Amino acid sequence: MKMKTKSLGAVSVSALVSFGAAATAQNAAPVAFLMPDQASTRYEQHDFPGFQSAMSELCPDCQVIYQNANADAALQQQQFNSVIAQGAKVIVLDPVDSSAAAGLVQIARSQDVKVIAYDRPIPDVPADYYVSFDNEGIGAAIAQSLVEHLQAEGVAEGSGVLQINGSPTDAAAGLIRDGIDTSLDGSAYETLAEFDTPDWAPPRAQEWTAGQITRFGDEIAGIVAANDGTAGGAVAALKAAGVDPLPPVTGNDATIAALQRIIAGDQYNTISKPSEIVAEAAAEVANQFLQGKTPEPETTLYDTPSQLFVPDVVTQDNIKAAIFDAGIQTVEEVCTPEFEAACGELGITN
Repeated sequence: MKMKTKSLGAVSVSALVSFGAAATAQNAAPVAFLMPDQASTRYEQHDFPGFQSAMSELCPDCQVIYQNANADAALQQQQFNSVIAQGAKVIVLDPVDSSAAAGLVQIARSQDVKVIAYDRPIPDVPADYYVSFDNEGIGAAIAQSLVEHLQAEGVAEGSGVLQINGSPTDAAAGLIRDGIDTSLDGSAYETLAEFDTPDWAPPRAQEWTAGQITRFGDEIAGIVAANDGTAGGAVAALKAAGVDPLPPVTGNDATIAALQRIIAGDQYNTISKPSEIVAEAAAEVANQFLQGKTPEPETTLYDTPSQLFVPDVVTQDNIKAAIFDAGIQTVEEVCTPEFEAACGELGITN
């Protein structure tokens, strides 16, 4: 596996969106955008709108078919077969199950359909292209940020942390886990327990964390959660158990709820990775495939031509510049009345 990264410079569950005049759209092969679940709001609020907007500029006559599998690998296979039957020649696929997706790539290959692996890689059978953030780098960054914070706070060496990974069927979650392991294994802190969260479901992360609080109590100096959903589950478990003060909890995705938790001091960090950036890159690759071109990769991952973006860690220290000054989110969206005072303390105002 060879890898080099590039620096980062509500619709229905199933929808068909057409661009351009109807008369010309009929002549363009559809492009499918198949997302894995609704546990995270990002797919319908950011990824699909970003892809939709980019495709409308790159190929005004193209049709885009959007479907979400709702964490059901069998449903995603049905959707995959359906869009091929509808004539799709390029499929952007964020797999529910990275191993099962290997069979989908083989089906596409037999019918001369291009597959762009999106966000989550497909390790067993190379797709035609892979576009994502650097997931291993994300895991390393959030864990290292936590380690440095614990050191700065004078937390004793040998203190324990919990590790909450993503879905065991998601290869991207595996990469994030590997990055977390790299930072934690080289640190002065001990991993007390580790959990792979089925379907990235926050309630499962909350349930597991509650059990570890009973098991380890105040031995828990910090929690490395692989995304903001699992972080939210961990924070909910801590609060339900009456833990005060809360240990620092990591995250990833910079969801509005996570940004609010950071502002309030309930979550320590997240990763700012505007999904639209990856969605736009996927649209550019899809458009080149539609034109019969071979997109130039910047790196290779799992023998797949790839483009990977490196995002930034966000904490209270840089949230104003990284999120609000950069235009990622607005004050109105995040600093609702409940968080208005805390936003003001961090200089986040209109």
